[in-house]
Amino acid sequence: MREPISTGFVESETARRPGELLEPKARRAPRGETFRLYLGYLLLGVFCLAISMLALPIRLLLPRSSSQRLGRRLIAASTRAYLKLLALMGACRFDLSELEALRDAPPMVIAPNHPSLLDALMILSALPNATCIMKADIVNSAVFGAAARVAGYVRNTPLRTMVQLAIDNLHQGSHVLLFPEGTRTTRFPIGRLQGTTGLIAKNAGVPVQTVFIETDSGFLGKGWSLLWTPRMPITYRVRLGKRFDPPTHSARFVGELEQYFQSELAHAQLPEFPVSRPRA
Repeated sequence: MREPISTGFVESETARRPGELLEPKARRAPRGETFRLYLGYLLLGVFCLAISMLALPIRLLLPRSSSQRLGRRLIAASTRAYLKLLALMGACRFDLSELEALRDAPPMVIAPNHPSLLDALMILSALPNATCIMKADIVNSAVFGAAARVAGYVRNTPLRTMVQLAIDNLHQGSHVLLFPEGTRTTRFPIGRLQGTTGLIAKNAGVPVQTVFIETDSGFLGKGWSLLWTPRMPITYRVRLGKRFDPPTHSARFVGELEQYFQSELAHAQLPEFPVSRPRA
C-alpha cells in the first residue's frame, strides 16, 4: 500500500452551522504564502500543458482502448506528482491513504462531496482506472480538455448521453467519479444533491461508494477568488464512507444519500469544512 502523500491536521479556527453560506473574509497574507500560492498555480499550468502535449500523439498512435488506458494512467501519475509537490512546498498536507482500498475494487460510482477544485485531482491520483464526469466546457477546451478526451472522460451534457456513457464505462470495468452536488459545495455541510448518481448506479447495477473530503480551508471552494491567499499548509483528508447497494429507486436514493452526507459531514471530527479564511 502506498504511503499517504502527507499527514497531520490542525484544529478548526471557526465553526460552521448547517445551511450557512460559505463567504470568506480577507486578511493580510505573508509573502511566503503568496509565493507558494502562485507557484502552485504555475506548476498546475505546466502539468496541464505537458499532459496535453502528450495526449495528441497517444491518441493518434494507439488504438482507442489502449490510448484511453494510458491516458488515465498518465493523469493519475501526473496528479499524484503535483500533489506531492504541493506537500513538499509546504502549501498543503494530504491524507489520501483510504483511497488505496478502491484502486482494485470492482466497478462502482464513486460519489464524494465537493469542497474545492482540488477534489478530482486527489481522487484521480489514486484511481488510474477511473473515468470522471466533467463539465462539458472543460472537456471541450483546446488546452485543458486534450487529456480528458484521451482518457475518455465524460461530458456532463447532454444528460442522456452522459448517463449512457457512464453506464458503458461501468460495464467495461471502470470506476466512475461523479460529484453528486453537480458543483462545488455552497452551504455547509453539503449542497443539494442531483439524481444522476442513483440513476447511473441503478441502470448499471453497481454500488455507490461515498467519499468524504474534509479540509480546514475554503481554498478554491465556490466563490473563492484565485487572488485570495489561504493560510498554509492547507490540510486535506479523504476518507471512505458507506458503500450503498445498487439502488432500486433513484429518486428515493438521492434523498437517502443526501441525508447520509449531511449526517456524516455535520458531525465529522477535525478538520471541519471550511474554517481557514483567505488573506489578501
